[in-house]
Amino acid sequence: MTERFVKHATFVVERTYAAAPAKVYQAWADPTAKARWFSKPDSFEFRVGGREYSRGGPPEGPVFTFDACYQEIVPEERIVYTYTLDSDTTRISVSTATVELIPVEGGTKLIFTEQGAFFDGHDTPEIREHGTNEMLDALSKIL
Repeated sequence: MTERFVKHATFVVERTYAAAPAKVYQAWADPTAKARWFSKPDSFEFRVGGREYSRGGPPEGPVFTFDACYQEIVPEERIVYTYTLDSDTTRISVSTATVELIPVEGGTKLIFTEQGAFFDGHDTPEIREHGTNEMLDALSKIL
């Protein structure tokens, strides 16, 4: 029998970008811009109650499925979404992510907070935080 368990965790990643909050926000809100630093979505409805969905992964597998629902959007200030992440047919986590955009001299401070439930050791908060750091580094390159 497979051992079942849930690891709950919260992590925060901060970045300061030399771009106005409007530009950073647009990188999240526009599907073409977002595809330059995040996975290209199969569907993208950037509105409260809207869904972002993508499937993909390396050629040798596994296939990852990202299925998000936007819970709150305050243009140029805050984005909150909930999402599930699956590896092939296995649900590996459920999370709430909050993106805060704060104007600072010379740009924008982004605060990314994720609160997650990670299932059965298929994913860990440490791996997710590492991936989030890489994602936000990729965002910096397109800004």
